Amino acid sequence: MKKDIILAGVGGQGILSIAACIGMAALDEGLHLKQAEVHGMSQRGGAVQSHLRLSSDPIASDLIPEGSADLIISVEPMESLRYLPMLSRSGWIITSINPFINIPSYPVIELVLKEIWNQPHYITIDADAIAKESGSVKAANMVILGAAAPLLGLKPSSVEKAVENLFASKGKDVVSLNIKALNEGRSYALKHL
Repeated sequence: MKKDIILAGVGGQGILSIAACIGMAALDEGLHLKQAEVHGMSQRGGAVQSHLRLSSDPIASDLIPEGSADLIISVEPMESLRYLPMLSRSGWIITSINPFINIPSYPVIELVLKEIWNQPHYITIDADAIAKESGSVKAANMVILGAAAPLLGLKPSSVEKAVENLFASKGKDVVSLNIKALNEGRSYALKHL
């Protein structure tokens, strides 16, 4: 098993929480893991991206070579396009359709989505609406994680356990809300694969 994953978004969207959940699930399954992160400096709205490499064999580098990523997972649609050169020909884009407009020249969202929909493999999802229905728009990142889950090569139970562990200190209600958001995202993806 080998998965090379680019996670992308802007500060405050929970990209690093997605990376933490995938990493914990991979380690729970005995896989090797390498990760490199670029934070948006602690400012909300700054670019955040992470290279996440999972494998049943040892991994030499934490950086993913251009053109070889299996997945781009993004909570922001324009950020998913930024990393298209990293995606392999058989790779998938999983992204929210909800823009985070943090620059005055943000392109028309319909044009951004059209470019994503021109790619051979993608799942676009209204993560904000599904998260809100699950209990809080703050769980949009878990909706995206759920949408990516069928393509990760990890057991659903391992991913759920990672979400539980990540949010355990915030109480049972927060854990339940995030598990619900995760499962709603997974259900959506399974219908649209």
